[in-house]
Amino acid sequence: MSYVMSRAWRAAAPLPAPWRSPRPFSSASGPTAKKSVPYQRTLQEEGAGSGEPSRPPPASAQVVVVGGGSLGCQTTYHLAKMGVSGVVLLERDRLTSGTTWHTAGLLWQLRPSDVEVELLAHTRDVVSRDLPAETGLHTGWVENGGLFIASNKQRLDEYKRLMSLGKVYGVESHVLTPSQTKDLYPLMNIDDLYGTLYVPKDGTMDPAGTCSTLARAATARGATIIENCPVTGIQVRTDDFGVKRVHAVETAHGTIQTPCVVNCAGVWARALGRLAGVHVPLVGMHHAYVVTERIEGIQNMPNVRDHDASVYLRLQGDALSVGGYESNPIFWEEVSEKFAFGLFDLDWDVFMQHIEGAVNRVPVLEKTGIKSTVCGPESFTADHKPLMGEAPEVRGFFLGCGFNSAGMMLGGGCGRELAHWIIRGRPEKDMYGYDIRRKAMSWGAHPDVAISLPSRRFHHSLTDNNRWIRERSHESYAKNYSVVFPHDEPLAGRNVRKDPLHEELLRQGCVFQERHGWERPGWFNPGGAAPVLDYDYYGAYGRERHRDYTYNRLLGDEYTFDFPPHHDIIRNECLTCRNALALFDMSYFGKFYLVGPEATKAADWLFSADVSKAPGSTVYTCMLNRQGGVESDLTVSRISPGAPGSPLAPAFEGDGYYLAIGGAVAQHNWSHITSVLQDMKFQCKLLDCSEELGMMSIQGPLSRVVLQEVLDTDLSNEAFPFSTHKITTAAGCQVRAMRLSFVGEMGWELHVPRADCVKVYRAVMQAGARHGIANAGYRAIDSLSIEKGYRHWHADLRPDDTPLEAGLAFTCKLKSSIPFLGREAVEAQKAKGIFRRLVCFTTEEKVPMFGLEAVWRDGKVVGHIRRADFGFAIDKTIAYGYIRDPAGGPVSLDFVKSGSYELERMGVTFPARAHTKSPFDPDNKRVKGFY
Repeated sequence: MSYVMSRAWRAAAPLPAPWRSPRPFSSASGPTAKKSVPYQRTLQEEGAGSGEPSRPPPASAQVVVVGGGSLGCQTTYHLAKMGVSGVVLLERDRLTSGTTWHTAGLLWQLRPSDVEVELLAHTRDVVSRDLPAETGLHTGWVENGGLFIASNKQRLDEYKRLMSLGKVYGVESHVLTPSQTKDLYPLMNIDDLYGTLYVPKDGTMDPAGTCSTLARAATARGATIIENCPVTGIQVRTDDFGVKRVHAVETAHGTIQTPCVVNCAGVWARALGRLAGVHVPLVGMHHAYVVTERIEGIQNMPNVRDHDASVYLRLQGDALSVGGYESNPIFWEEVSEKFAFGLFDLDWDVFMQHIEGAVNRVPVLEKTGIKSTVCGPESFTADHKPLMGEAPEVRGFFLGCGFNSAGMMLGGGCGRELAHWIIRGRPEKDMYGYDIRRKAMSWGAHPDVAISLPSRRFHHSLTDNNRWIRERSHESYAKNYSVVFPHDEPLAGRNVRKDPLHEELLRQGCVFQERHGWERPGWFNPGGAAPVLDYDYYGAYGRERHRDYTYNRLLGDEYTFDFPPHHDIIRNECLTCRNALALFDMSYFGKFYLVGPEATKAADWLFSADVSKAPGSTVYTCMLNRQGGVESDLTVSRISPGAPGSPLAPAFEGDGYYLAIGGAVAQHNWSHITSVLQDMKFQCKLLDCSEELGMMSIQGPLSRVVLQEVLDTDLSNEAFPFSTHKITTAAGCQVRAMRLSFVGEMGWELHVPRADCVKVYRAVMQAGARHGIANAGYRAIDSLSIEKGYRHWHADLRPDDTPLEAGLAFTCKLKSSIPFLGREAVEAQKAKGIFRRLVCFTTEEKVPMFGLEAVWRDGKVVGHIRRADFGFAIDKTIAYGYIRDPAGGPVSLDFVKSGSYELERMGVTFPARAHTKSPFDPDNKRVKGFY
């Protein structure tokens, strides 16, 4: 036992009651000889660090993986398995010595994400099937099942959603009554149970067994694994076009030339990133569990996750490991570089809340001693999702870190996707939620391949803000076991990015949502203002919780899987738009300019539709990847040169295009475009004016009447047809007006310089007052757009969906001879046939759906719902999901029409009708002004 553990035991030993006291009690009289972690072996015992590497570093490598934990070993294994030669894994000490060696190793197959269910399934296959078959070794996989505890209806509803999704992927699960749960787990207290979800094939992994077996399999395929070889530097060079690229990895024992580094350094990933000038936004925290003495009758019991008590109980032979997520976690302020196979002293004042929850669930624990405590470092991120993909600052520098204590269970799936990313330039699955390049630092660039702003998952105004990182990471940790409700919003790290109408709308009752740091309108509360207050850490760390917090109360009212209390308010916003007109503040949209001598050449290659039209035209298009998947949908407007320094009409030489993109995915679009421009070496510039321009959309049958009073231009169909734009004036201010719609109505967008937004907004609202104009938010947009059949990128349209599958073939210029990125893949799919298709469903029964519902066709599961909402004009629930033919054939429109469908929501099926066209205005008359 380590010194820190021995010291903890000495402090704890005199106390009389093992579970009720604020300090631990061991049944042993003094320090136990048992290991601090509950595994038969750790890799620490196979030889302490000698100061010399286990083998000399090679002079060069195709890929260097840094960090020998779960992600490093899985990534190395998958790279080698996919045929990459010259893969080197560097570990500064021994494999697993950082955060992996002490992990609990739980694997739960069901999560509220289809992609994560697939990632977890691959991890399970690797540790339970693939590795034993390849090596003849046992990884330590134990399949004892998993049991999710629900103490209330909302929690059980969440589990039922997981059960329905699991049916799509063949994951066996059962909702049990309290009495059935008692039969399965006799030691459990069921007095406060509402029900449970039992997943028989969940289990646990052994970190040492898994990683050593991965290492064996990887080296057998040619990979090189070097222990005791710390990295001391990353050489980065700037190419002829100003792009920074990885050149070499420096170690204490030699330099390895390589074009690719993978940062799998766990909680030490920030320090490694700094060596390359890459920002890695994660924090280190103490994360703990305790291991009990032997418990009679616990053998073969499933692992337990009691989310409402924020505690898990992991079977450990004839004992239990008990851990969880507390509201007051301890931050690891200064991460030590020498921390190998190390643990912290356990703070029992912090941990006791888990003990109380565990004793309530399994009362025998109250009389059970503690054999050991395990408190080690873990890395956590601001959105509780891992950091993966190529870093925006340096090409060839990849991240595989920040796994929020889920590195073992997600390791196999994420290791495989990271290998795909490195080899093919993108992952096989939709990894958008994990991609660091959507989460923004500047690119250096050649003057003619200019990138004016950063591009990453978290905007630079966030990642440079330590307060924001700390607040959001705390909230993500503290809410890890909270029910995932469809309309929840963070309370931490708010009010960082505000658009020019923020204060104006706040006074009018706007309830804001947070997207990519932006505060955007969600819906409008008739009860008055609901400001977002400074983060109170939920009362942790001695802070006083906010009282009479209107915004938090309104959020809490929506913690339901039924229709929310504000359903009728959103209905009024939607129907006002359908019957009169509504104004939507969409200022958080990304607004980019693509300009320069080869802008048209770049646009032809980037965009699937033909956007090379005359200035004044606007085109809805997609951007694809090489596999034909949709990386974005956006509008592209051809523009003429304007005045120097103007954000509305910039000056440029050559050709110009104005790109308007949903704000939540703007950074992803920026990253995709910049990568293509760099790879293709197009002579053009990409400029970002997102902060300099506001954007308001006025939509509805009366929009023309109202805007004709405000805009100094003819708005008739003949003078201003759909899908066109022009510079005009509004309330004496120059604006760019575009005739477009995201909601299926006649309407115009006004793109306005920031300083003029309030003036233009007030002029529109004044002109619309006698016509019944209303403010409306994104909750209304979500409903209106799905009712019209418009796609939302990263809901029913993702990088693993093609335009043909999504019903967007019209966005592809296949009838022309113009090459574009992804064209070959789309043409090949068209020739082969479509084996998966996006289908619109409606149900007669007014039942709330939110996505992840299973789709049944003629008694067989054929897919799941990606996106769902309620359509107020047609008065029906609307849902979109991709379906397949269980027989493996193509999914034609006749196949869609011929089936009998049901949608399964929380274990209950509802008859559904499939539509091959939008159920609302299928002939597109309204957007063209024909009512």
